[in-house]
Amino acid sequence: MNELTPERLFDLELRKRPDYAAGLNAVKISVKHVEEYMHFGEGMRALLKLNQKDGFDCPGCAWPDPDGRRSPIAEYCENGAKAIAEEATNRRVTPEWFAQHSINEMGAMTDFELGKAGRITQPMYLAPGATHYTPVVWDEAFKTIAEELNALDSPDAATFYTSGRASNEAAFLYQLFVRQFGTNNLPDCSNMCHESTGTALSEAIGIGKGTTTLQDLHDADLIIVIGQNPGTNHPRQLNAFEKCKKNGGRIISINPLPETGLMKFIDPQNPMDILKRGTKLTDLFLQVRINEDMRLVRAICKILWAEEQKAPGTVFDQEFIKTHTAGYAAWTKLLDETDLDECIAGCGVAATQIHEAAGMIHGSEKIVLCYAMGLTQHENSVDVIKEMVNLLLLKGSIGKPGAGICPVRGHSNVQGDRTVGIWEKLKPELRAALRANFGFEPPVKDGYDVVNSIKAMHAGKVKAFFGLGGNFISATPDTVYTAEGLRQCNLTVQISTKPNRSHVVHGKKALILPCLGRTEKDVRATGEQFVSCENSMGVVQMSKGVLEPKSPHLRSEVAIICGVAAATLGEKSTVDWAAMANDYDAIRDAIASCVKGFENYNERVRKPGGFYLPNGPRHRNFGTKDGKAHFTVSPLSTHQLGEGEYLMMTVRSHDQYNTTIYGMHDRYRGIHNERRVVMMNEADMAKAGLQAGEKVDMTSEYDGEVRHARLFQVVPYPIPSGNIATYFPEANTLVPITRSARKSNTPISKSVRVKIRKR
Repeated sequence: MNELTPERLFDLELRKRPDYAAGLNAVKISVKHVEEYMHFGEGMRALLKLNQKDGFDCPGCAWPDPDGRRSPIAEYCENGAKAIAEEATNRRVTPEWFAQHSINEMGAMTDFELGKAGRITQPMYLAPGATHYTPVVWDEAFKTIAEELNALDSPDAATFYTSGRASNEAAFLYQLFVRQFGTNNLPDCSNMCHESTGTALSEAIGIGKGTTTLQDLHDADLIIVIGQNPGTNHPRQLNAFEKCKKNGGRIISINPLPETGLMKFIDPQNPMDILKRGTKLTDLFLQVRINEDMRLVRAICKILWAEEQKAPGTVFDQEFIKTHTAGYAAWTKLLDETDLDECIAGCGVAATQIHEAAGMIHGSEKIVLCYAMGLTQHENSVDVIKEMVNLLLLKGSIGKPGAGICPVRGHSNVQGDRTVGIWEKLKPELRAALRANFGFEPPVKDGYDVVNSIKAMHAGKVKAFFGLGGNFISATPDTVYTAEGLRQCNLTVQISTKPNRSHVVHGKKALILPCLGRTEKDVRATGEQFVSCENSMGVVQMSKGVLEPKSPHLRSEVAIICGVAAATLGEKSTVDWAAMANDYDAIRDAIASCVKGFENYNERVRKPGGFYLPNGPRHRNFGTKDGKAHFTVSPLSTHQLGEGEYLMMTVRSHDQYNTTIYGMHDRYRGIHNERRVVMMNEADMAKAGLQAGEKVDMTSEYDGEVRHARLFQVVPYPIPSGNIATYFPEANTLVPITRSARKSNTPISKSVRVKIRKR
């Protein structure tokens, strides 16, 4: 069996954590990455077009760009520059590279080493029992896929994964092909990150997306940042926080770790900001225990409810509550029954700080609540997010300027992929539109999401896996279990730009189909094409690469999907795949005919800055059955830790984005040259007899099965007692496939019970 995450240690170095994020050091590191991996002139040309209205969308995060003027020099962050250097690298992975590196040798590489090998230049095929990938021409690759898919006993024996990198055009065609093939097995990265958001917000406010615009953050009286590390995962968000502070707003940060990017920010484009040593962002930091956010917010609401009862209408927005909400009486009854002392003790935050937070909320009329995966990857995540909605509803802070809920999405088009149809649950209105526009009967039965796809592969029910981007094995939970499932498949196919772990963990046959990156020109028979993406705040805008392709053998994701679809469906298809592949306007016309909000798509997306999709809750038009926003009543969850157990959350380092590892340094946390680390409370270390740098193994036990993560080093860190933090994906082996968020089925990567043992 090939190594899943090589158990190798490097030279761990612990340094003092900086007290600010960004600044000139971020500029220096950005330039260094571009110089190291690209021709400098080519790198600068790409960066000058990154996130510009006439340029291309960052292949990193989905943070929105300003609607109006954008910086002509640097409308991107440090990690955006790293993403460009990673994608547009001058390094090449040719057939000769694959001839020199067997599967076992690739498996011995770390994810960092695999990714840094370079861009894959040609389609590659791994025959049954072979030790090396060998080159294959595109038509043969498509023929192999078609033969395997058409030989399946049922279309449901294949599953088709999508990463958030795929454009709207590629994603729409992908789901069109898959549904005409006959299945709704369309798992995607949303299943692993923000599915809990879609589930919770759909129930509470009638839309599975956030309600804010970028301007709302600038205009807020108070921003509450909870379960998020924007300095690493969405660095440009810090500019929005700074604008809020300069407009007189305040910020409460809630997180188990005191992240540098939440505390202070130096805008590297502002000389005065540099001279003044930046802007303090957080006014109040609440260091909550892992997955005790709900207790904390319930305590705050209890305090506010007590003040509201003393002077009705002075704390809660009673007019908004009466006009626009339902469930208020049941929710306030819950508050009456809530034990405030128990909530305070359970969340681990001092009572004085909780009362201070309640006072700041009391005095604010316009509140924005920002969150990310710190809230979405627990068994009770759907309930936790609905509790956050309760907090906003009591203040009437949804559907007015400077207020709303802001789930900050990850990969650049993960939200857009869902909007245009990537979902294992086919909405009735899209099903009807596909039938009307393309003349076939789409499947009705719900398909497999990520967790259920893994289980189905493991059980032998799914025999073919197709990945549109991403690095499935490194992104998913319970790595050993997932690998066993993938290896049982007859065929695994990966549309990729660079080598990754999913090329090592493969089926009996495996194909790598190399595609163009977001930075590259895409020229088809009808001329140069562009694609489009939807950001975290529902803006759809065009993206057009500026660099020459890294190999003449690369094809766009759109062209690859069309090639696979035409080969697989043949004359049975009602879609002119060649026409779609050669003119992306035809794809956008099809989307406009099938998906609400995309009317006149081709015309509107060509306008500088794009257009906003409809968002009813922004205007207090809630899409629930009764047209109201819903207060919800949810039970508090309790983590019962056994003797010697800790509650673990997985996090990203500052040198990575999702499964892409840019480097080996997490400088905002002072951890350098190593990723196999356990961040641990010093008192817990002393109790366990552990020293800084000591080597340990970890285990998690769920449902009678023990899972292992071996050879990690202990790092003392200011984290609540009983909690630990590790990096994703190195600790994914500990995340159980048998436990997931209720209703959303998202893996519990942020709250895993583990034990630590000295080696």
